[in-house]
Amino acid sequence: MQNSSKMKKGHKTKKVHNRNKKIEKLKTEKSSKTKKSSQSNIRFLSSSIMAEIADLTYNTTAFPEIMGMLWKRLSDHGKNWRHVYKSLMLLDYLVKTGSERVSNQCKENIYAIQTLKDFQFTDT
Repeated sequence: MQNSSKMKKGHKTKKVHNRNKKIEKLKTEKSSKTKKSSQSNIRFLSSSIMAEIADLTYNTTAFPEIMGMLWKRLSDHGKNWRHVYKSLMLLDYLVKTGSERVSNQCKENIYAIQTLKDFQFTDT
């Protein structure tokens, strides 16, 4: 009987581990989409990627990751001005078509947006 309970416990542990790996992979994919959409080497934002990210803002797991990457990109400086520009374009799109939580978070972090009034870029 004791072996049976150990096997069940081991099986549950493995299930939890596999579930955590899947969640981590999904987090990485969502963050990656947001990061990819604001890369410097891409000239234009794809409307399909923006729509996909907007849909993901309704997902409670993906939302903080998407917004975290956006706020990180919005705080870039000078030579990374394309990150800032594309992040602002994506943020504008998300406010219009994404979850209401996007606009709520923008209100909460208005200072981060206001600091962009003094943004200066350098093109290399």
